[in-house]
Amino acid sequence: MKQLVSILIPCYNAEAWLAQTLESALAQTWSPTEIIVVDDGSKDRSLAIAKAFESRGVKVITQPNKGASAARNRAFQESQGDFIQYLDADDLFAPDKIERQVQLLANENCNCVAAGEWARFYKTPSDALFIPQPLWADMSPVEWLVCAGNRGWMMHPAAWLVPRQIAEKAGIWNENLSLDDDGEYFGRVVLVSEGVKFCQGARTYYRSGLPISLSGSKSPAAYESAFQAIELSTQALLSKENSPRTRHACATKLQRFIYEVYPDVPELRKYAEMKVQQLGGSKLKPRGGPMFQLLSQIVGWQQAKHIQKLVYRYGYSEVAVGWKLAKLRERIDYRLSAGKVSQTKANRCDK
Repeated sequence: MKQLVSILIPCYNAEAWLAQTLESALAQTWSPTEIIVVDDGSKDRSLAIAKAFESRGVKVITQPNKGASAARNRAFQESQGDFIQYLDADDLFAPDKIERQVQLLANENCNCVAAGEWARFYKTPSDALFIPQPLWADMSPVEWLVCAGNRGWMMHPAAWLVPRQIAEKAGIWNENLSLDDDGEYFGRVVLVSEGVKFCQGARTYYRSGLPISLSGSKSPAAYESAFQAIELSTQALLSKENSPRTRHACATKLQRFIYEVYPDVPELRKYAEMKVQQLGGSKLKPRGGPMFQLLSQIVGWQQAKHIQKLVYRYGYSEVAVGWKLAKLRERIDYRLSAGKVSQTKANRCDK
């Protein structure tokens, strides 16, 4: 008997994308599958759209809003599959994504998880560019997490396929987390497996740039969640292997967090800086585009971050005008002070 794959979809206010996501799940060439949607208290038409698919075999569950992790846990509790496939309500599968990964794991005959190719898109899937990344390779659990920590690479939830016994061993999603809950969860999944098998051609499409996206959250609560996720991931990795390479990967992940949140949450940054030092430090430099790098050389990365935030808030033209005015003011102040110094010197000479 062919193994059942459970496709688990948490949904909150995704009426604009849910139908397309469900169509991509229903179009999978692998059979049998079960598709479970947990509507997490949506305030739009998401629940009605999901229920329209019940006649095609989609199971729909509704619950009060508890967060994406709680919705995923509920879906997992209801599932029966031999393999677990998570899919966010705005992302998409290639038709043969699941079939390729199931066959790979069956052929390998090992206690591994499968990862696949993924690419971002902003409007249509045809915009996606599948560019190989360092994580697109077979690796041991520690090697995979060290690579991800050092380089800042990731796999979004839909890119994975997880055997049920591994998912059960890893435990449930952490419902206290909002931002980076998937990074923390799949880190545990990888660590309890024998390794990651990369499946060439198993493609998923990661929708980006949405205004409601949790990954774009910049609130103190979101930053707190991201930091807690890093701390939990650090503890899990170091409990598996506490070595110079794992400590460096953990320190670098924390250092990247410090750069990303600056100048917000100063107390959290201070604590993160202390943790970086305890782990032996990191040589990671702040990342950014050519303009950010140029500004960093002139005024330092902290000031460059301030300017970057102003650009995001007000646009390039307004910030450019403000920058020019500030420079003009500096020149005027300098000339005035130089004039005063010259006058003082002249007075002294007169005496």
